[in-house]
Amino acid sequence: MRFQNTVLFFLLLLILSVNAQQMEEYTHPWEGKIENSKIFNFTVAIKNLQSGDATFKISNNQSIIDYRFKTNANGQINIPFAENLLFEGTVAPNKKEINGFIKSGLLLYHLKLRKVKNDSFVGIWNILMVDEQKSQKFFLSIENGSGNDYEAYPVFGDNRFTGTWCSNFKKQNSHIAFNDVKTGLLFKGELLNNKIQLGIFLGSHLISEINLTKSTIDWKIGGFNTDNKKSILQLVEMESLISKDSLLNTHGVLISRNGKLIYEKYFDGYNENIPHDMRSASKSISSAIVGIAKDQLLFKNVDQSIFAFLPAKYQTHKDSLKAKIDIQSLLTMSSGLDAIDYGVNANPKSPAVEDNYQMAEDMTTAILSATMINRPNTNANYGSANPYLLGVAMDSLVSEPLEIFIDRNLFQKLDISNYIIQSDLNGRPYFGGGMYLTSRDMLKFGELYLSKGKWNSQRILSKKWIESSFENYRVLENTKDKNGYGYLWWHHTYKVNGKSIKSIEARGAGGQYIFVIPTLKTVVVITSGNYRNGKTQQPETIFEKYILPFVPN
Repeated sequence: MRFQNTVLFFLLLLILSVNAQQMEEYTHPWEGKIENSKIFNFTVAIKNLQSGDATFKISNNQSIIDYRFKTNANGQINIPFAENLLFEGTVAPNKKEINGFIKSGLLLYHLKLRKVKNDSFVGIWNILMVDEQKSQKFFLSIENGSGNDYEAYPVFGDNRFTGTWCSNFKKQNSHIAFNDVKTGLLFKGELLNNKIQLGIFLGSHLISEINLTKSTIDWKIGGFNTDNKKSILQLVEMESLISKDSLLNTHGVLISRNGKLIYEKYFDGYNENIPHDMRSASKSISSAIVGIAKDQLLFKNVDQSIFAFLPAKYQTHKDSLKAKIDIQSLLTMSSGLDAIDYGVNANPKSPAVEDNYQMAEDMTTAILSATMINRPNTNANYGSANPYLLGVAMDSLVSEPLEIFIDRNLFQKLDISNYIIQSDLNGRPYFGGGMYLTSRDMLKFGELYLSKGKWNSQRILSKKWIESSFENYRVLENTKDKNGYGYLWWHHTYKVNGKSIKSIEARGAGGQYIFVIPTLKTVVVITSGNYRNGKTQQPETIFEKYILPFVPN
């Protein structure tokens, strides 16, 4: 009996000691090492598609997921292969490839699975967006620890991955768990004496396990070299300034002239295979999707009210003024709603709905609930709420998932397959920005507009839509330069050797630019990483001072 009591006593001590672990003890920077540089580069395979009893497989250096699913005869594939993870796609008419998306977190990763043998289709899924981790270092910042409360933020040594957005922090005894809202990755850790054992999961499937110890020195992140190909055009001064960090965080510069690539350089470890976060530059792609829908007669005119496309539950927000919010007003940032990005204005006059609606449970309600500060189609103020409503409208018009419509009608025709679409909280493609395209594919998109809607002699967008998109409708009143604005395209004029050169531009935070210069038959793409240092518009300086003087007139 005494022995049993002793055992129970020590078991109680052990339980109390585990429960007594307080997160204050672990509020610290931690670091470890990923087991290999391609652990997050997955091979995705669909096998035995025609048998009616097919398999969906995900693997890296080991099998991660092996999921059986039933097929149907219409060529549509929908595979819920793990909790909150889904593959949807379509078999090409020639039966040689499958185009589709893995829905993981807020991201829709496009995959092209090519037929390799018999009835097998294979493709690659780079969940961290890079083709290989150049650094195997992994860091974890545990912050604001108090009792069982904490926050945890994973940081990869390869900063070409744009980072995690973690939430849902939980703790039970010695175990912690949280997830990355963006990629859908799940993190589970065990708190041990002076270390943390952290597992990274796809649903319930383990990808990698990392042993973390407390960091004793500052983290070293990024700083990678790029092997560049030779270009026809030489921009020596620009390259020198980039290498000296005088043109900070420039990731890529590409130039095409008369449809031919004449300059292509990458920096900080970037290359032609890495999709770059376009931020709001992909608003211009959203404009193209509206144009395709219009060309296909899915709606009649751009002067149709947005309420013609909204479900019944949103009709309660309609009044005599809001009823005048039409497709064109949304395309030109002139809905009149107080859903403005005051971040581009040094002296905001009122709180920005822009800062609040994006995390609302129902973004559409949050936007439509905003007050009207102008009549539609009169005053333009830049923000993301207007194009968001366009996405809701387009989703109501198409008979298939909107991302499939986008892929089939735009990206497949441009031979673009290595890309990612950010979704909203409902899983719908977010028209306010956030696509990831490679710099070469951004250049293709600019070329499509330069060539008035044709690509390789194929008509993708009508000439009329391109011309309407490039019109200068009105000034963006909440921008420093008071830029003119088209259908989600910026206008700007540059001075070079005493001449004025007009440019039509897709622009995104951090310095993501597609410059289309019709008079020079030139497209320029610049990607950057200046998200929080006030250098978002640095590409304009690069373009005006170091590129335009060397582009032949």
